[in-house]
Amino acid sequence: QVQLVESGGGLVQAGGSLRLSCAASGRAAGYYAMGWFRQAPGKEREFVARVVRSGGSTYYADSVKGRFTISRDNAKKTLYLQMNSLKPEDTAVYYCAAAQTGSPYYMSRSWDYWGQGTQVTVSS
Repeated sequence: QVQLVESGGGLVQAGGSLRLSCAASGRAAGYYAMGWFRQAPGKEREFVARVVRSGGSTYYADSVKGRFTISRDNAKKTLYLQMNSLKPEDTAVYYCAAAQTGSPYYMSRSWDYWGQGTQVTVSS
């Protein structure tokens, strides 16, 4: 069992940056793969990024490659998403997720635990 709480969302101009954080509690952080999804109004929740338990390998949606960086600090039980060169189409509620066996990772149904979400709004 793990509980997840996102923070760091807000309003930013196009081209700007934000860093999202996800604080985990419960089971040791290194037990889970972790990732980020996002959901815009009227759209399905979509995969953004994933990091393996050790933090050694990362995976990204094509839409964010080269702009977003996912990382984790297992000692601090915290997951991060550094977002650079933000675009208006990045506007969405961003959700932190954790999974014991999250495969296929790009499907939301593969993930076991979810945070409450944090709003990111990018203005033009």
